[in-house]
Amino acid sequence: MEMKQVIVTGGAGYIGSHTVVELHNAGFTPVILDNFINSDADVLKGIEEIIGYPPSFFEVDCTSIIQLREAFEKITAQGVVEGIIHFAAFKAVGESTEQPLKYYQNNLGSTTAILQVMQEHSIKNFVFSSSCTVYGQPNVIPVDESAPILEAESPYGFTKQACERMIMDVNGSAQPLNAILLRYFNPIGAHPSAAIGELPIGHPNNLIPYLTQAVAELREPLTVFGADYDTPDGTCIRDYIHVIDLANAHVAGLHWLSSQTEACEVFNLGTGNGTSVLEIIEAFERANGIAVPYKLGSRRPGDVTAIYADVTKAKNLLDWSCQFTIEDALRDAWRWQQKLGAA
Repeated sequence: MEMKQVIVTGGAGYIGSHTVVELHNAGFTPVILDNFINSDADVLKGIEEIIGYPPSFFEVDCTSIIQLREAFEKITAQGVVEGIIHFAAFKAVGESTEQPLKYYQNNLGSTTAILQVMQEHSIKNFVFSSSCTVYGQPNVIPVDESAPILEAESPYGFTKQACERMIMDVNGSAQPLNAILLRYFNPIGAHPSAAIGELPIGHPNNLIPYLTQAVAELREPLTVFGADYDTPDGTCIRDYIHVIDLANAHVAGLHWLSSQTEACEVFNLGTGNGTSVLEIIEAFERANGIAVPYKLGSRRPGDVTAIYADVTKAKNLLDWSCQFTIEDALRDAWRWQQKLGAA
């Protein structure tokens, strides 16, 4: 049986590592490209613990055409490449405003280089890791894929918009490709085995790793940024999706692309429901039987009041929907944090 390889850039990262596992579960052979600039090499051991063998891995800077060409030559010599899932990117909104050139060089540069090298090797299927940040604060929620793309509020958000435009332009060129642009909402949780999970480097920028570190007494009590928003409990509302559900959406997207020719489609990935920060705290306490230390603080600049997804398109075309609850995700996140604390 011919090996069905899928190249996963940033495959040692949070979402990438879980997608590698789900690709394996679906019968694909994932091939990881990463340089650990925003991840940890120990993640490869966690993946091996789950799938039962060391994952195929190439240490590559995805902005380097030379390194990508060398890796692609070796990978394509091993067998057919079914597609590429492109995660490799910097993603901290705050840091992007402080170091915009770092974000433009890495996020735009890596996407440009990968698209070029995949064309050189006649690989057509491309899955792009995008973000709901492209919508800004939408006028209507839940937000569907027809919502207007507003002016980006950060260099990070702009890089996602620009990469989407780049992919659409390539799709409409003389060398078209099959592409899907997956606009994530808020991935949380970890693999139930606690072998892999979210591993922020330095100060966590996302709610859940800060929350679990606060519960583990590794950080100060969680600050809830703003309790005076126009929401039922005054705190911001987001769409939190279990990372395994998100990973499986990539597998579903790859299956869908295999039946298309010259497609370029956008999909929202979320639960379709909004959950406030205080509701997340309450759900964590229900799931784990542990109190979350927190305090109410002032609003944080740049935070939108509420955003959650209309996922009808993904359900209808990709035959995908979430299988895990918020409590499942928070239970897995706490199990992962406990393992980190014991390491």
